[in-house]
Amino acid sequence: MGYDIDRFVGYVNDGLLCSICRDVLEDPLQAPCEHAFCTDCIHGWLVHHSNCPEDRQMIDVSLLRPLYRYMKNDLNRLQLHCKNREYGCEMVCSLESIDRHERECEYSQIPCSNAGCTVQIERRNLDSHLAMCEYRSRECPNGCGYTILSAGDTQHNCVAELRTELELLRSEMICRVEEAKHEMESRLDSQRRHMVQKESILQNEIEELKSQMSRLMSDVRSLMAAERQHRQELEQAELEKREL
Repeated sequence: MGYDIDRFVGYVNDGLLCSICRDVLEDPLQAPCEHAFCTDCIHGWLVHHSNCPEDRQMIDVSLLRPLYRYMKNDLNRLQLHCKNREYGCEMVCSLESIDRHERECEYSQIPCSNAGCTVQIERRNLDSHLAMCEYRSRECPNGCGYTILSAGDTQHNCVAELRTELELLRSEMICRVEEAKHEMESRLDSQRRHMVQKESILQNEIEELKSQMSRLMSDVRSLMAAERQHRQELEQAELEKREL
């Protein structure tokens, strides 16, 4: 929906009015036929139709484009009253700056920030409301440190509140201890499984080394026997040579 035309000061050109809601364009888009619409208006229209609401020419969402720059400039220069005029705000801004003003307007109706309070209050009166709001919270005046609502002063019992807090802390501590215990047991089991796997791997490596050592010793004995045989053959050859 567009901006209510009654909020504007002076004449508003018909070309700056939405062809659907007939209010001043808000977040405008333009069809190829040059008719302009508020974004929400034309999107809602095209859910059930496939043509321009003015001249019935076929259009599609993909054909919509931003407003021409000169029209956008004319739109931004329009002057209008703040939406909080009924609450006393007399500000008149350009359309380009109205959103910024209304976000900060002292006459805007905003909710009380205290949990449980449903009051809507003008921004300029918020501080005075918070100071006397029955849902405002404060620290217990008796020194227990508990935060209470002003409306609950008569029901507050320091001993009961501290006992409840102590029970909560004890329960939380037990839960944390149990969690830490389970975590440590899980870690120990994981490390135990890892050590068993490591031991098995090392044992296999030791057996492999023993096997290699055995084969190596067998090869050495074979070499030594071959060397003795070779030496004997040399000695025999030397004796035969001498005899010759």
